[in-house]
Amino acid sequence: MLNQSKPTLAFNLKPGTRLVGKWKRNSYVIQQVLGKGAIGAVYLAKQSDKKLVALKISDKVASISSEINVLQKLAKVRGNSPGPSLYEVDDWLAPDGICYPFYTMEYVQGSELSSFLNNRGSAWLGLLLSQLLEELDQLHQIGFIVGDLKLENVIVTNSPIRLRFIDVGGVTQIGRSVKEYTEFYDRGYWQCGDRKAEPSYDLFALAMLALQCVYPNRFKKTEDAKGLLLAKIKQAKVLSAYELVLSRAVSGRYQTAISMRQDLKKVLILQTKVEQPTATVHKGRSQNRDWLEIFMFGLSSLIFYLLTAFY
Repeated sequence: MLNQSKPTLAFNLKPGTRLVGKWKRNSYVIQQVLGKGAIGAVYLAKQSDKKLVALKISDKVASISSEINVLQKLAKVRGNSPGPSLYEVDDWLAPDGICYPFYTMEYVQGSELSSFLNNRGSAWLGLLLSQLLEELDQLHQIGFIVGDLKLENVIVTNSPIRLRFIDVGGVTQIGRSVKEYTEFYDRGYWQCGDRKAEPSYDLFALAMLALQCVYPNRFKKTEDAKGLLLAKIKQAKVLSAYELVLSRAVSGRYQTAISMRQDLKKVLILQTKVEQPTATVHKGRSQNRDWLEIFMFGLSSLIFYLLTAFY
């Protein structure tokens, strides 16, 4: 039995460490640590063919098996499957004599949401949230929620520009208690509901994600916790266009991601007037390119909305 009082080797792999799968014999060289959590550690690793992958390894067999099960279910979703793609599952017989389960998955490269919005403009926020709502809906359709949805667990890919969630560690089957959560994003903490795994739990967290983009220093709750959240949404100029949608999500008014996405898309379609700040010629060209990208994305969203409405 593993000694849980101190981190095992799985949590302390150094760059250059070579792992060879016990069963499939594929090798991976650790490049750097990407993150550590209660269940395991995620590393950037290089395969023998030089391809970079994200490798998650753990000393908790049941927990990592649950994550693998979720990733396998996600892979069966038609179209753009939510979350990272699963590549391989194996075990590693380590020098300490312990056999650690691990899996490799797609290494999703991109920018943190806050950094992206700072560089490209806050006008992208609504479009990116709409994309993530599509992924959430796909996940909910197969009976799971993200659970631990937060800024650190999403990323904006560069080509194409898309907001995706990249951590399935908190994914929980609908109907059960949320197994992992972060206090700031948890509706239970804000006295806006319980911790039962249901779509509305993720939608609350999505609204909190938007709030943290505006308020990077997390604020603490007051006696009227829900009232504070609604006030913060109202006070944020960047969120003014989405105030009604975000307020409904915080209040638990949405039962499905698709209903929230439909309301958000209506707001995006109505946003026809966009203020462009005065800038130098070079900066102006860059901004014009951004507005063109936003316009094209908005146009495609409008076409999709009309098609789904009539068919």
